Amino acid sequence: MVHPNSRAAAVPGVPRRTVLALLGAAVAAVPLLDAPGATAAPAAGPGLDDPAKKEIAMQLVSSAENSSLDWKAQYKYIEDIGDGRGYTAGIIGFCSGTGDMLDLVQLYADRKSGNVLAKYLPALRKVNGTDSHSGLDPDFPKDWRTAAKDSVFQQAQNDERDRVYFGPAVAQGKADGLRALGQFAYYDAIVMHGDGDDATSFRSIRKRALRTAKPPAQGGDETAYLNAFLDARVWAMKQEEAHSDTSRVDTEQRVFLRNGNLDLNPPLDWKVYGDPYHIG
Repeated sequence: MVHPNSRAAAVPGVPRRTVLALLGAAVAAVPLLDAPGATAAPAAGPGLDDPAKKEIAMQLVSSAENSSLDWKAQYKYIEDIGDGRGYTAGIIGFCSGTGDMLDLVQLYADRKSGNVLAKYLPALRKVNGTDSHSGLDPDFPKDWRTAAKDSVFQQAQNDERDRVYFGPAVAQGKADGLRALGQFAYYDAIVMHGDGDDATSFRSIRKRALRTAKPPAQGGDETAYLNAFLDARVWAMKQEEAHSDTSRVDTEQRVFLRNGNLDLNPPLDWKVYGDPYHIG
Protein backbone atom coordinates (compact mmCIF):
# COMPACT_ATOMS: atom_id res chain seq x y z
CA MET A 1 0.00 0.00 0.00
CA VAL A 2 1.37 3.37 -0.95
CA HIS A 3 1.59 5.77 1.96
CA PRO A 4 -0.49 8.91 1.32
CA ASN A 5 2.51 11.13 2.03
CA SER A 6 4.60 9.45 -0.65
CA ARG A 7 2.92 11.15 -3.60
CA ALA A 8 2.80 14.72 -4.86
CA ALA A 9 -0.26 16.88 -4.33
CA ALA A 10 -2.55 17.51 -7.28
CA VAL A 11 -1.36 21.04 -7.90
CA PRO A 12 -0.96 22.15 -11.53
CA GLY A 13 2.62 22.86 -12.52
CA VAL A 14 4.06 21.29 -9.37
CA PRO A 15 6.93 18.69 -9.39
CA ARG A 16 7.19 14.95 -9.76
CA ARG A 17 6.02 13.57 -13.09
CA THR A 18 4.08 16.71 -14.03
CA VAL A 19 7.21 17.89 -15.82
CA LEU A 20 7.47 14.58 -17.65
CA ALA A 21 3.89 14.93 -18.76
CA LEU A 22 4.58 18.36 -20.17
CA LEU A 23 7.91 17.68 -21.74
CA GLY A 24 7.76 13.94 -22.34
CA ALA A 25 10.95 12.18 -23.26
CA ALA A 26 12.73 15.51 -23.69
CA VAL A 27 13.11 15.80 -19.94
CA ALA A 28 14.96 12.51 -19.72
CA ALA A 29 17.11 13.51 -22.66
CA VAL A 30 18.30 16.75 -21.04
CA PRO A 31 21.50 16.01 -19.13
CA LEU A 32 21.49 16.94 -15.47
CA LEU A 33 25.22 17.52 -15.43
CA ASP A 34 25.82 21.23 -15.45
CA ALA A 35 29.57 21.29 -15.11
CA PRO A 36 31.16 19.97 -18.31
CA GLY A 37 34.67 18.79 -17.74
CA ALA A 38 34.32 18.66 -13.96
CA THR A 39 35.95 15.61 -12.43
CA ALA A 40 34.55 13.88 -9.40
CA ALA A 41 36.60 12.91 -6.39
CA PRO A 42 37.30 9.19 -6.32
CA ALA A 43 34.69 7.23 -4.40
CA ALA A 44 35.72 5.31 -1.29
CA GLY A 45 33.37 2.45 -2.11
CA PRO A 46 31.08 1.13 -4.84
CA GLY A 47 28.63 3.58 -6.36
CA LEU A 48 24.87 3.21 -6.16
CA ASP A 49 24.91 1.47 -9.55
CA ASP A 50 26.79 -1.44 -7.99
CA PRO A 51 24.20 -4.30 -7.97
CA ALA A 52 24.26 -4.73 -4.20
CA LYS A 53 23.94 -0.98 -3.61
CA LYS A 54 21.16 -0.67 -6.18
CA GLU A 55 19.22 -3.38 -4.37
CA ILE A 56 19.57 -1.39 -1.15
CA ALA A 57 18.41 1.76 -2.94
CA MET A 58 15.31 0.01 -4.24
CA GLN A 59 14.47 -1.30 -0.78
CA LEU A 60 14.92 2.13 0.78
CA VAL A 61 12.66 3.80 -1.76
CA SER A 62 10.08 1.03 -1.45
CA SER A 63 9.96 1.50 2.32
CA ALA A 64 8.83 5.08 1.73
CA GLU A 65 6.74 4.60 -1.40
CA ASN A 66 5.06 1.28 -0.53
CA SER A 67 5.75 0.65 3.18
CA SER A 68 7.60 -2.55 2.26
CA LEU A 69 11.15 -3.65 1.49
CA ASP A 70 9.83 -6.07 -1.14
CA TRP A 71 10.13 -3.73 -4.12
CA LYS A 72 9.70 -6.55 -6.64
CA ALA A 73 6.20 -7.14 -5.31
CA GLN A 74 5.31 -3.69 -6.64
CA TYR A 75 5.42 -4.63 -10.34
CA LYS A 76 1.75 -5.55 -9.94
CA TYR A 77 0.79 -2.61 -7.73
CA ILE A 78 -1.89 -0.29 -9.14
CA GLU A 79 -4.45 2.08 -7.63
CA ASP A 80 -5.79 5.60 -7.87
CA ILE A 81 -4.55 7.30 -4.70
CA GLY A 82 -6.60 10.41 -5.32
CA ASP A 83 -3.74 12.78 -6.09
CA GLY A 84 -5.11 14.01 -9.41
CA ARG A 85 -2.74 11.86 -11.47
CA GLY A 86 -5.07 8.98 -12.28
CA TYR A 87 -3.73 5.48 -11.74
CA THR A 88 -0.40 5.08 -9.95
CA ALA A 89 1.32 1.77 -10.59
CA GLY A 90 4.49 -0.30 -10.68
CA ILE A 91 7.85 -0.19 -8.97
CA ILE A 92 8.35 3.57 -9.21
CA GLY A 93 4.78 4.86 -9.32
CA PHE A 94 4.15 5.35 -13.04
CA CYS A 95 1.03 7.51 -13.48
CA SER A 96 -1.66 7.44 -16.15
CA GLY A 97 -2.06 11.20 -15.94
CA THR A 98 1.57 12.27 -16.28
CA GLY A 99 3.05 10.51 -19.27
CA ASP A 100 5.47 8.05 -17.74
CA MET A 101 2.90 5.24 -17.65
CA LEU A 102 2.15 5.90 -21.32
CA ASP A 103 5.87 5.71 -22.11
CA LEU A 104 6.14 2.44 -20.19
CA VAL A 105 3.17 0.77 -21.86
CA GLN A 106 4.43 1.94 -25.27
CA LEU A 107 7.84 0.40 -24.53
CA TYR A 108 6.14 -2.84 -23.52
CA ALA A 109 4.14 -2.84 -26.77
CA ASP A 110 7.31 -2.20 -28.78
CA ARG A 111 8.96 -5.20 -27.16
CA LYS A 112 5.93 -7.50 -27.14
CA SER A 113 3.18 -6.65 -29.61
CA GLY A 114 -0.32 -7.73 -28.78
CA ASN A 115 0.32 -7.81 -25.02
CA VAL A 116 -2.57 -7.42 -22.61
CA LEU A 117 -1.94 -3.69 -22.07
CA ALA A 118 -1.36 -2.65 -25.69
CA LYS A 119 -5.07 -2.07 -26.30
CA TYR A 120 -5.04 0.70 -23.69
CA LEU A 121 -2.53 2.89 -25.53
CA PRO A 122 -5.19 5.07 -27.21
CA ALA A 123 -6.92 5.63 -23.85
CA LEU A 124 -3.63 6.41 -22.10
CA ARG A 125 -2.87 9.04 -24.72
CA LYS A 126 -6.29 10.63 -24.17
CA VAL A 127 -6.13 10.71 -20.37
CA ASN A 128 -2.55 11.97 -20.26
CA GLY A 129 -2.50 15.21 -18.25
CA THR A 130 -5.74 14.36 -16.42
CA ASP A 131 -6.99 12.12 -13.62
CA SER A 132 -9.57 10.48 -15.90
CA HIS A 133 -10.05 6.72 -16.11
CA SER A 134 -11.89 7.04 -19.42
CA GLY A 135 -11.20 4.03 -21.60
CA LEU A 136 -9.28 2.31 -18.80
CA ASP A 137 -12.03 1.09 -16.48
CA PRO A 138 -13.08 -1.44 -15.49
CA ASP A 139 -10.38 -3.89 -16.61
CA PHE A 140 -7.12 -1.91 -16.72
CA PRO A 141 -6.07 -2.71 -13.11
CA LYS A 142 -6.75 -6.41 -13.65
CA ASP A 143 -4.85 -6.42 -16.92
CA TRP A 144 -1.94 -4.51 -15.34
CA ARG A 145 -1.64 -7.21 -12.68
CA THR A 146 -1.69 -9.85 -15.39
CA ALA A 147 1.05 -8.05 -17.33
CA ALA A 148 3.11 -7.78 -14.16
CA LYS A 149 3.62 -11.55 -14.23
CA ASP A 150 5.41 -11.17 -17.59
CA SER A 151 9.19 -10.82 -17.33
CA VAL A 152 9.15 -8.60 -20.43
CA PHE A 153 6.91 -6.09 -18.65
CA GLN A 154 8.98 -6.31 -15.48
CA GLN A 155 12.12 -5.52 -17.48
CA ALA A 156 10.35 -2.61 -19.17
CA GLN A 157 9.55 -1.18 -15.73
CA ASN A 158 13.18 -1.62 -14.70
CA ASP A 159 14.44 0.08 -17.84
CA GLU A 160 12.12 3.09 -17.58
CA ARG A 161 13.06 3.50 -13.92
CA ASP A 162 16.72 3.55 -14.90
CA ARG A 163 16.27 5.86 -17.87
CA VAL A 164 14.14 8.50 -16.19
CA TYR A 165 15.14 8.35 -12.53
CA PHE A 166 18.03 6.13 -11.43
CA GLY A 167 20.52 6.77 -14.23
CA PRO A 168 20.31 10.58 -14.21
CA ALA A 169 20.48 10.75 -10.40
CA VAL A 170 23.53 8.50 -10.13
CA ALA A 171 25.30 10.30 -12.98
CA GLN A 172 24.83 13.67 -11.29
CA GLY A 173 25.88 12.25 -7.93
CA LYS A 174 29.09 10.87 -9.38
CA ALA A 175 29.80 14.14 -11.19
CA ASP A 176 29.43 15.93 -7.85
CA GLY A 177 31.92 13.52 -6.26
CA LEU A 178 29.33 11.95 -3.97
CA ARG A 179 29.51 8.43 -2.66
CA ALA A 180 26.61 5.97 -2.52
CA LEU A 181 24.63 7.80 0.18
CA GLY A 182 24.72 11.07 -1.74
CA GLN A 183 23.80 9.32 -4.96
CA PHE A 184 20.86 7.77 -3.13
CA ALA A 185 19.78 11.15 -1.75
CA TYR A 186 19.65 12.37 -5.35
CA TYR A 187 17.74 9.30 -6.51
CA ASP A 188 15.13 9.52 -3.77
CA ALA A 189 14.65 13.21 -4.55
CA ILE A 190 14.15 12.69 -8.27
CA VAL A 191 11.73 9.81 -7.61
CA MET A 192 9.51 12.08 -5.52
CA HIS A 193 9.97 15.44 -7.21
CA GLY A 194 10.94 14.67 -10.81
CA ASP A 195 13.23 17.06 -12.64
CA GLY A 196 12.55 20.38 -14.27
CA ASP A 197 12.65 24.11 -13.67
CA ASP A 198 10.02 24.44 -10.95
CA ALA A 199 11.21 25.43 -7.48
CA THR A 200 10.70 22.01 -5.90
CA SER A 201 12.17 19.80 -8.62
CA PHE A 202 15.35 17.80 -8.09
CA ARG A 203 17.33 20.22 -10.21
CA SER A 204 16.13 23.19 -8.14
CA ILE A 205 16.75 21.38 -4.84
CA ARG A 206 20.36 20.82 -5.89
CA LYS A 207 20.76 24.47 -6.92
CA ARG A 208 19.38 25.57 -3.56
CA ALA A 209 21.94 23.38 -1.76
CA LEU A 210 24.77 24.82 -3.88
CA ARG A 211 24.01 28.28 -2.49
CA THR A 212 25.31 27.23 0.92
CA ALA A 213 27.76 24.37 0.31
CA LYS A 214 29.99 22.86 -2.35
CA PRO A 215 30.10 19.19 -3.29
CA PRO A 216 33.42 17.30 -3.19
CA ALA A 217 33.95 17.75 -6.94
CA GLN A 218 34.06 21.50 -6.29
CA GLY A 219 36.37 21.20 -3.29
CA GLY A 220 33.67 21.04 -0.63
CA ASP A 221 33.12 18.72 2.31
CA GLU A 222 30.82 15.83 1.45
CA THR A 223 28.97 15.71 4.77
CA ALA A 224 28.41 19.47 4.84
CA TYR A 225 27.11 19.42 1.28
CA LEU A 226 24.76 16.51 1.92
CA ASN A 227 23.36 18.30 4.97
CA ALA A 228 22.72 21.31 2.76
CA PHE A 229 21.07 19.13 0.12
CA LEU A 230 18.82 17.44 2.67
CA ASP A 231 17.90 20.84 4.12
CA ALA A 232 16.89 21.95 0.63
CA ARG A 233 14.99 18.70 0.10
CA VAL A 234 13.02 19.17 3.31
CA TRP A 235 12.18 22.74 2.29
CA ALA A 236 10.86 21.45 -1.04
CA MET A 237 8.80 18.71 0.59
CA LYS A 238 7.16 21.17 2.98
CA GLN A 239 5.87 23.25 0.08
CA GLU A 240 3.24 20.55 -0.51
CA GLU A 241 0.82 19.01 1.94
CA ALA A 242 1.31 15.60 0.33
CA HIS A 243 5.01 15.73 1.19
CA SER A 244 4.73 17.30 4.62
CA ASP A 245 5.93 14.15 6.38
CA THR A 246 9.69 14.37 5.90
CA SER A 247 10.59 11.20 7.77
CA ARG A 248 12.18 9.61 4.68
CA VAL A 249 14.81 12.32 5.14
CA ASP A 250 14.75 12.91 8.90
CA THR A 251 14.69 9.33 10.20
CA GLU A 252 16.30 7.65 7.20
CA GLN A 253 18.87 9.59 5.17
CA ARG A 254 19.97 11.87 8.02
CA VAL A 255 20.45 8.84 10.26
CA PHE A 256 22.92 7.34 7.78
CA LEU A 257 24.63 10.70 7.37
CA ARG A 258 24.99 11.27 11.12
CA ASN A 259 26.51 7.81 11.39
CA GLY A 260 29.08 8.76 8.76
CA ASN A 261 27.84 5.96 6.49
CA LEU A 262 28.62 7.74 3.24
CA ASP A 263 29.07 4.44 1.42
CA LEU A 264 25.62 3.23 2.49
CA ASN A 265 27.00 0.03 3.94
CA PRO A 266 24.73 -2.39 5.83
CA PRO A 267 23.57 -3.00 8.44
CA LEU A 268 21.08 -0.19 8.02
CA ASP A 269 18.32 0.71 10.45
CA TRP A 270 15.81 3.48 9.81
CA LYS A 271 12.19 4.54 10.11
CA VAL A 272 9.71 5.96 7.61
CA TYR A 273 6.34 7.28 8.80
CA GLY A 274 7.25 5.79 12.17
CA ASP A 275 7.65 2.25 10.84
CA PRO A 276 11.06 0.59 11.53
CA TYR A 277 13.10 -1.16 8.83
CA HIS A 278 16.36 -3.10 8.78
CA ILE A 279 18.77 -4.30 6.12
CA GLY A 280 21.38 -6.67 7.52
